[in-house]
Amino acid sequence: MITRAQYSTAVAASEQTAAAGAQLLLLAGLAAAVGLGPAGWLTGAAFAVVLPALLTSAQRRARVTALGPADLVTLARAVLVGGVTALVADRLGGAQPVAVFTALASVALLLDAVDGQVARRTNTVSALGARFDMEVDAFLILVLSVQAAFTHGAWVLVIGAMRYGFVAAAWVLPWLRAALPPSRARKTVAALQGILLVVVCSGVLPTLAGTAVVAAALALLTWSFGRDVHWLWRAQSQSRRLNSTYNAPAITTIAAVDTMKPHHWS
Repeated sequence: MITRAQYSTAVAASEQTAAAGAQLLLLAGLAAAVGLGPAGWLTGAAFAVVLPALLTSAQRRARVTALGPADLVTLARAVLVGGVTALVADRLGGAQPVAVFTALASVALLLDAVDGQVARRTNTVSALGARFDMEVDAFLILVLSVQAAFTHGAWVLVIGAMRYGFVAAAWVLPWLRAALPPSRARKTVAALQGILLVVVCSGVLPTLAGTAVVAAALALLTWSFGRDVHWLWRAQSQSRRLNSTYNAPAITTIAAVDTMKPHHWS
């Protein structure tokens, strides 16, 4: 007899296996359509192995045995991102097959608007799903910034690295880990990063215009992160002041009681 836990584990394993298989099929399709060298194959294969491993680990920590409908959409996006990553690794600094590269990245970006809607309509919104979606977004932006950096300079990598720098800073400054309020501006800026980077990477813009677009994207992202850091700083400062206000009377009362004690109590 198969228990519910065993069934859920089997479902999760089948989802991860299907994702890895889809990734390898995509790589084979890219190899047949535009050519894929050893670097692309190795990178894509590594992505196919690492993605299920990280996702399985996250599911265990969150005590989630199977992915929801929206998570499966995000998983499909991740497979496309793996294809984009393989192309970038295969042609480091070289010209990309514009139609294929742009199509993969664009569909991955478009599906970002789909998984959230699916989660809300199916009432399957979860912390794991939100984190999975965010990590896929961040990695795609990183890969696109690497591709754009070959044409417009290493400074473009700041766009892809900024989110990971924020996470690293949060290990040193715990107040950066606090929850942020929902923000339409934050979502808009995040979405624009992918769109603008895909346009730049497609090569449809002259170099100077592409550089200006990337600079504008970086300026918007810097503003967005700066705005959030400022909000978090104010929130932790207000929390400290409130704690000081509430604790001060108690400390004063304790001190007053101590002064009233007979000497033989001490």
